[in-house]
Amino acid sequence: MQPMVMNGVETLIGVTADPLFGRWWPSRSAACHVEVLRDVAFRIAPLTDKDADELLRSVRGFALLEGYRGRAAADIAALRDVSLRVSVLSASVPEIHELDLNPVIALPAGHGCRIVDARIKVGK
Repeated sequence: MQPMVMNGVETLIGVTADPLFGRWWPSRSAACHVEVLRDVAFRIAPLTDKDADELLRSVRGFALLEGYRGRAAADIAALRDVSLRVSVLSASVPEIHELDLNPVIALPAGHGCRIVDARIKVGK
């Protein structure tokens, strides 16, 4: 059991190992809008600070993180931190073939984010 996470913006964070390109990093906008908006951006892992910032800001759904219609802006710094930490993890553990955090709820600024579900595919 865990408490219900309220008042946040759903996002996704993940990394995939590709035999041709190596590890690449998809960033997707609000989880509930990904399929409808096809709002995805990619970078090659491992991410730098600049990559993480550009990746977050490059999706159209970034506007949801900035706050709208009276909703508070999301904790973008916390999302950036999770992205960088997952990037380091995936680079440090080559057995990770896929890692998908879906959804990651970005709480209001200063309150962090919560990973609600995680899936990791490992292999040789």
